[in-house]
Amino acid sequence: MINLPLCSSSAWTQAEIESYLEASKIPMRLACIEDSGFPLVCSLWYFYQDGCIWGATHETAKVSKLLTQNPKCAFEIAPNEMPYRGVRGQGVAKLLREEAADVLPKLIDRFLGDSNQSLATWLLSRIDHEFAIQIEPQWITSWDFAQRMS
Repeated sequence: MINLPLCSSSAWTQAEIESYLEASKIPMRLACIEDSGFPLVCSLWYFYQDGCIWGATHETAKVSKLLTQNPKCAFEIAPNEMPYRGVRGQGVAKLLREEAADVLPKLIDRFLGDSNQSLATWLLSRIDHEFAIQIEPQWITSWDFAQRMS
């Protein structure tokens, strides 16, 4: 098991965070730094594997440009519904061309399954122009307001 850089104030243990990341099928919110110095937040499909959070983006997407210029980012994986709980952190992102062929199909299977074959086909038709995003957390934490909201 890879030890995550878990904040001491985290509501959950590493095992609980990993379980949450593996079970949750909601997009992550990814924040990148724009040229202006302000953050840009975008939602991306993700999966968790071996201590890293993985996503994908098209080579022409703004997030590709921003992460190339500055790989420092922040992320949050949390639903909008009560009880409010989730995982957030900061990390360093790598854009990896060759890994896109493995990452994109996993993301499609995780978030679409068999529900939208036309979208899956379209996404896969662009795979030669996709990057996998590998985020290595620099710190990670969780919060869980379930007890106070019950």
